[in-house]
Amino acid sequence: MNEEVSEIDRLVKVFLSTLAIIITIGLIMVWSSSYILASESFGSPYHYIIRQLIYLFLAIGVAYGVSKTKHTFWLKYGYLVNIAASVIVALTIIKGIGASAKGASRWLTFGGMSLQPGEIVKFTVILSALTFFENWNKMDNKERMKHGCTLFLPLALLIKQPDFGTFFICFTTISFVCFMSSFPRKYFYYSLISGGVGGVFILFSQAYRVKRMLTYLDPWKNPQGSGFQIIQSYMAFAHGSALGQGLGNSNEKLFYLPEAHNDFIFSVIGEELGFIGVFLLIALFVAFIYFGFKLALQIKDRVSVIMASSIVFVLGLQALLNMGVVLGLLPTKGLNLPFVSYGGSSLLCNFFGIGLLLSVIKGYRDQLHGENNFRPRSTTSRNKQSTEVEENDPEQVYV
Repeated sequence: MNEEVSEIDRLVKVFLSTLAIIITIGLIMVWSSSYILASESFGSPYHYIIRQLIYLFLAIGVAYGVSKTKHTFWLKYGYLVNIAASVIVALTIIKGIGASAKGASRWLTFGGMSLQPGEIVKFTVILSALTFFENWNKMDNKERMKHGCTLFLPLALLIKQPDFGTFFICFTTISFVCFMSSFPRKYFYYSLISGGVGGVFILFSQAYRVKRMLTYLDPWKNPQGSGFQIIQSYMAFAHGSALGQGLGNSNEKLFYLPEAHNDFIFSVIGEELGFIGVFLLIALFVAFIYFGFKLALQIKDRVSVIMASSIVFVLGLQALLNMGVVLGLLPTKGLNLPFVSYGGSSLLCNFFGIGLLLSVIKGYRDQLHGENNFRPRSTTSRNKQSTEVEENDPEQVYV
């Protein structure tokens, strides 16, 4: 048991160390990619980097606070947290409350700051989905309908905004949780096929999405219009070559490449640090995902494994999608690079996910140390006197 605890502690250190390196690179590149834009727009080259540092300190505080809570609390009230997140997302599409940009209403603004509620939904759907799928066999049809509606409500709101990128991440995450859970396999495959067909319909239901697909296939057809951003991204990587132009020497960030400090910061990394920098960052994300999954698999109770691995899955999926878009391997979509791109909402919510992961790990460590009288669900007594034990069972999923 001591060896198991030591291995978990070692993996946590490696996992967090990898994350710290990614964040450090992110801070450096936010500064490098934004200081000219900040000078022109706000009269200070430090505008974006100072805000990013403030967000980072707040995010670390969020992660620390969440990590000190019991993960069973989040499992018990996960569907309520998801409903609360859905309500906040709904506010973005109410005229006069939500802030619109580029045809989408994804933000709430207050006190000179903006919040993108869709970011938190990526994690709240994990909690709601885990509750829903793990309790499927214990629910009647009425309960299934009720909890199914609470699970898929935020997805409908994301389409309404519209935010197809976040919708896709949430839908894929729900599918991942469903596959990992005890949900009946035949229903899973039917649901996956139906969801896939529905997703294709949603994708081609709007003209601007079809336009993005056509641009993805041939960006040079309209190089000064819809293909401009991805072409500038190509040029950034081409200028970077093997060793890069040097830190701070990007030309594309000089108002050529839109969102250089945000969605397309990976392009600036390619131009300034070259193939070496790109390879290093990809290797760091691969290590982050690998050690995250390995850490999750150290846990012996299945529900906690699903919760922990789903969090790693979300972060890895978004990193993969962002890099794929920037490299031109996927159609252009507004998704930032986790822990690297500028953005307070993303940073706060991603650290919320890290806090949840650490909470799961802490719960299992406490179990190994015998600090709690938890017993695995498979051996827990089901008689009338076991009610109090079940309420503290780390494998018990609450509806």
